[in-house]
Amino acid sequence: MGEQNPGGGGKTVKTAKTAPVKKTAAKKAVPKKAPAKAAPAKEAAAKVAPVKIAPAKVPANESRTSLVRRARRINRELAEVYPYAHPELDFENPFELLVATVLSAQTTDLRVNQTTPALFAKYPTPEDLAAAVPEEVEGILRPTGFFRAKTKSVMGLSKALVEQFGGEVPGRLEDLVKLPGVGRKTAFVVLGNAFGRPGITVDTHFQRLVRRWKWTDETDPDKIEAAVGSLFPKSEWTMLSHHVIFHGRRICHARKPACGACPIAPLCPAYGEGETDPEKAQKLLKYEKGGLPGQRLKPPQSYLDAGGRPAPPLGAA
Repeated sequence: MGEQNPGGGGKTVKTAKTAPVKKTAAKKAVPKKAPAKAAPAKEAAAKVAPVKIAPAKVPANESRTSLVRRARRINRELAEVYPYAHPELDFENPFELLVATVLSAQTTDLRVNQTTPALFAKYPTPEDLAAAVPEEVEGILRPTGFFRAKTKSVMGLSKALVEQFGGEVPGRLEDLVKLPGVGRKTAFVVLGNAFGRPGITVDTHFQRLVRRWKWTDETDPDKIEAAVGSLFPKSEWTMLSHHVIFHGRRICHARKPACGACPIAPLCPAYGEGETDPEKAQKLLKYEKGGLPGQRLKPPQSYLDAGGRPAPPLGAA
């Protein structure tokens, strides 16, 4: 280009070379500033959510085989997290478990466990409780709430045990549900934990979690029991119930799940419904996961070995 420019090609060449350099430098100055402004935003985002977990994707038309595999994988993961899962009601025999389960309606297992020592110390057998003075039983059961209705139920089932089953708790579902105040949920708790007969306990925690995991859309407890039970071998039903209920009480809470501290978060379709920040989620954990006392005054040794602590007795600070 300089050779074609008459009268001073050298100057033309210098000018031609210099102009592009200046323009190029000016163009490069813009992208250099952009990353400097974007960097702080990335660092801030990293501090808020250091671990990004995408919700597990569940196909709208998920096959039966896929659902079974997914459900069983979640249960296997929960079994590793809660190898010490157990019924959280204190009991020494089927009668104590039956009564404690009836009393657990509309209250916590902790409150029941704090109340039953005095009850069973005074009325250790169905015969004793059946012959008790209602007002005295009500006085003991007052801390559990709805104590008049509960007194009527436990005294009624005690009388039925004496009159119909010789004072022994029956080991069959069809017999248990005939007792006053005993439904399928209570019956399965007793069958699974006092008699070693498989059963699914569909309490509020169980209902909430199986719907969050999209194992079923049913809302009726009996239909949930049937739907979930069909996904697992019958031999796993009792421990499945413990795993799910443990997780619901400790991490996957109703109002504010601790998603950021959940060990099965990568498998959960509902991840993100609760707190996802790991540090904030950690503060939501309960019982042994959060370093707090459990619900049983006399928990299994496996629970203590895992770092769990016994609950305090009634009236303790």
